[in-house]
Amino acid sequence: MKRLVVNADDFGLSAGVNRGILEAHAAGVVTSASLMVNTPGFAAAAAAARQGPGLGVGLHLNLTAGRPVSPPDAVPSLCGRDGRLHSHAGLVARALAGRLVAREVEQECAAQIERARAAGVRLTHLDGHLHAHALPGVWRPVLAAARAAGIDVVRLPLEPAAPMAWRPLAAVGQVLLSAAYRIAAAGGDGSVPRHAAHFRGFALTGRRDFKTRLLALLDHLDPGVTELMVHPGYPDADLAQWAGYVDGREVELAALLSAEVRERLGRGDIGLVDFRAV
Repeated sequence: MKRLVVNADDFGLSAGVNRGILEAHAAGVVTSASLMVNTPGFAAAAAAARQGPGLGVGLHLNLTAGRPVSPPDAVPSLCGRDGRLHSHAGLVARALAGRLVAREVEQECAAQIERARAAGVRLTHLDGHLHAHALPGVWRPVLAAARAAGIDVVRLPLEPAAPMAWRPLAAVGQVLLSAAYRIAAAGGDGSVPRHAAHFRGFALTGRRDFKTRLLALLDHLDPGVTELMVHPGYPDADLAQWAGYVDGREVELAALLSAEVRERLGRGDIGLVDFRAV
């Protein structure tokens, strides 16, 4: 049996993103979402999660936008002088230079988990905004925080690069991410958290032909559980301020709501699940 978790990232980022994710879930396509807790749409997303238990919701750990949940002076290696989190490029540079403090990363991850739970959200999994959770100096303290909180499903964002020959930049990005993860995981006990057997979506993000590529992917899923990362949403002012990926979200949403994708998922050879089934 091929099982598919269609996971929408950035739940809580903005009202427009929330609306897109909830529409795709109501259409029976999105089964899971990853929640950001320090962004403008958090409260509304948490309320929707409480009211709609059919949607699996995990933590989308955000270490690269806005302010931390912890007091900035308690996690200085994650913040600039203005008390805001470093940009993605800044975090990557600090991670590769060994300038992140593990206890601070673990503290901030635990604080974000607690904020979600305090809002009444039962977390099914954990992943990272822009895959920052897989970086050196981040991966192992994040796993420690997840284990301490009883979250045993963590995204392993490793999509095979070879089949991405049609999108070379994505292939290079995935190779670099895989290398960063190998460095992050080195020296540990070799264990990995529970995760979907396969991860897809990295190469699809931002494609104008998203629907065509998605349909081809669905026709060639591997046996077992696959996590498909998607980013449906509607552009709005908050989104434009908080994220670089804006217009492509409507393209993804239109594809997920399309008759072709819904018909393909309804043929019976793919079981739609969330991470509670992993």
